[in-house]
Amino acid sequence: MDIQHQRWEETPLGRPIALNRYGAAGQPLLAFPAQGGDHRNLEDFGLIAAVAPYIESGRIQVFTTDTWDEETWTGSHPLPERARRYEAYVRFVLDVVLPWIKAHTDRPLWTTGVSMGAYHAANFLFRFPHHFGGVIALSGVYELSEFLGEYSDELVYYNSPLWFLPNLTDPYYLEELRKKVIVLCVGQGAWEEPMLTQTRRMGEILAAKGIPAWVDIWGEDVHHDWPWWHRQLPYFLEKLL
Repeated sequence: MDIQHQRWEETPLGRPIALNRYGAAGQPLLAFPAQGGDHRNLEDFGLIAAVAPYIESGRIQVFTTDTWDEETWTGSHPLPERARRYEAYVRFVLDVVLPWIKAHTDRPLWTTGVSMGAYHAANFLFRFPHHFGGVIALSGVYELSEFLGEYSDELVYYNSPLWFLPNLTDPYYLEELRKKVIVLCVGQGAWEEPMLTQTRRMGEILAAKGIPAWVDIWGEDVHHDWPWWHRQLPYFLEKLL
């Protein structure tokens, strides 16, 4: 498998961000790691191996990047500072990481991720639909009270799709979202709450807004764990490609 490494030393938080590119052709996916993971997380836990046939046949290429979970939403900084730090991360991805990816492919970029990575993947797609072609989110949360309690401010609101989508009326954004590939998947087994409840609610909101989405609720034996994500991502790729 062709693997390319990229690293940016200077970032808004003074800490490098790295990226791995797996493959050199096909549908590009920007993949975010599980909570606290880095750009190697999806490879280390076998998800890259699970989609290797799609990479090696040139059907997809996967860009995996670092997140700053432990310095933003799940960290110990004061709550307003966590939001500001996350927004700095968002701007870096949009202003630096995306142009690098788009220099290597001219196809619409999908986002994907598992667990906390699914939150990032969905948040980027729903906030900035003009930058992305779709999302495959596996076992994600879609608002931040799990990490912030009752705290909210403007940045928290705009980084919580469950909160801002019901109030979205701008025709530009709604029409953009209606053109996207949107897959939200979750199981009903162990450790899948509150992801299950939030995924169902997302489905209701998207339907009310006339935004087509594939909301797929798997069985009670489907747990919040890597073996199931290894099955789910290839399943959806096979259906969508």
